[in-house]
Amino acid sequence: MSDVDYSSFLAVSDLRVAYGAIQVVHGVSLAIETNYVSALLGANGAGKSSTLKAIAGLVPAVGSIHFDGKDISKLNAAQRFHLGISYVPEGRAIVSELSVEENLLLGGYFVDRKIRKRRQESILNFFPELANRLKAPAGFLSGGEQQMLTISRSLMSAPRLLLLDEPSLGLAPLLISRVYERLSEIHEKNPFSALLVEQNFYAATKFARQAWIMRNGILVGELDEEAIKDNDARNALIGAYLGK
Repeated sequence: MSDVDYSSFLAVSDLRVAYGAIQVVHGVSLAIETNYVSALLGANGAGKSSTLKAIAGLVPAVGSIHFDGKDISKLNAAQRFHLGISYVPEGRAIVSELSVEENLLLGGYFVDRKIRKRRQESILNFFPELANRLKAPAGFLSGGEQQMLTISRSLMSAPRLLLLDEPSLGLAPLLISRVYERLSEIHEKNPFSALLVEQNFYAATKFARQAWIMRNGILVGELDEEAIKDNDARNALIGAYLGK
């Protein structure tokens, strides 16, 4: 088991996830500080999404998860959500039959109406594409707009930890850049901690301040805030990403 500083905002130690007899995450340990954006990178099937879902409480896991000094390993997904952990699923899991505004309402359902309205206005300042289509069925949005809506819905709960699962999945390069630019703007003005799962190495490292490479269910490389800006260190991490 790797040593993890449990005073970190998020501290994961010896995390293991299995589906039946097949283990997909093998003893992952990592720590994230307050208001840090971190990335978990790797190819499809590396175990990244399973790690993220385990932190959110969406899949059974063995190991230790501490959040803001509290052991949440035994808490369910709803309890973790109420502590401020919000999961953004891959594949733009919106409710297509509901309007854009109704999808946003789902994200802020548990807060006061005035607070919800204020949050919605703030979020839509970053996503004017959605502001102009509040009454439109969410299923009528483009792929990029649906991804923006999925992220916005999670932000409606004012998360302390945002878990982003493949936000670039299925998007054109221009839209990937746009989504990450908006996320960076939001984080700059409303800091929160985030852990994002990505296959897109370059997009993720423009937003993240630290990154880990995952392959076959284990972490095989890491870049801290200083190293992530260093070309040699980045190239070494790309080598780990590619399995060299």
